Amino acid sequence: MSENFPEYLTVDYDDGREQTAADYPKLADKLAKAVDVTRIALEQYRRPAVMWTGGKDSTLVLYFVKEVAEEYGHDLPPVVFIDHYQHFDDVTDFVERWAGEWDLELIYARNEDPVFAEHVPGDDVPVASLTEENRRELRRADHEGDTFRFEADSLGGNHLLKTVALNHVIREHGFDGIFSGVRWDEQEARADETFFSPRHDSEKYPPHDRVHSILQFDERALWDATWQYVVPDTVAGWPEGHVPQSYDDMPEGFTAEDIPVSPKYFEGFRSLGTEKGSAKSAEEPAWLQDLDNTTERQGRAQDKENLMARLRDLGYM
Repeated sequence: MSENFPEYLTVDYDDGREQTAADYPKLADKLAKAVDVTRIALEQYRRPAVMWTGGKDSTLVLYFVKEVAEEYGHDLPPVVFIDHYQHFDDVTDFVERWAGEWDLELIYARNEDPVFAEHVPGDDVPVASLTEENRRELRRADHEGDTFRFEADSLGGNHLLKTVALNHVIREHGFDGIFSGVRWDEQEARADETFFSPRHDSEKYPPHDRVHSILQFDERALWDATWQYVVPDTVAGWPEGHVPQSYDDMPEGFTAEDIPVSPKYFEGFRSLGTEKGSAKSAEEPAWLQDLDNTTERQGRAQDKENLMARLRDLGYM
């Protein structure tokens, strides 16, 4: 952690308070705000990083970071991929492929409790076999019982496999500003977030800030930005205005692997979590679905969704 954090910052922690996506009505308004937040963050944080899941939200965040860093002459921050042991293979393959394409410093955040190597997701792990730190963190998450379900969609599992893993990386690398792809409209527990969100309680996590550059986007605007800017700006020769109608609907000379869009979205997933805890919303690609009259996270494990406020209090995204 940089010395004297956060005294060297002049970010406005109230920026965005009591706002919604409606305060940024046009795509141009949303884009301009994302660029402004990203520019301020890259100027002020001494050791920033980008949380990147390979999903649509964090990929858009990463796009803004790459573009602003290049335009204003900043170093490209490293990206952090939280490995909770239960990813779709397609997601990890996507992250590794594009980390190479974009020459990213890719850092894996994992809770490497030795006992996890002896189990597979879904196993009940004796709490007594965990490290002292993980037993303490389970107590902090109000876990009860003698066993812990080794999966990332429960309160205790999400905390150990995601939040604790992220905190280890923040502490190890001294990150002071973490770019995160949360949005106001995505989940009720995130509706009160601000663009620069302090995480300064040292009893909960290594003190740092979360930078929320796409709070003002909704799902439709996110896909509009993806097809109008992200793909054309990062894929040389992509025809302007082409939006694929299926996995195979690619311009001549291109395949779906040539574009920074996870193949799971082509399959009908709209929100990606664990392999077990995610499901298709429909058969058509995510951007072609009825985004206005259906729920984006309906395919996610609802036990975890219902616990989101508690998870965020523990330090989750």
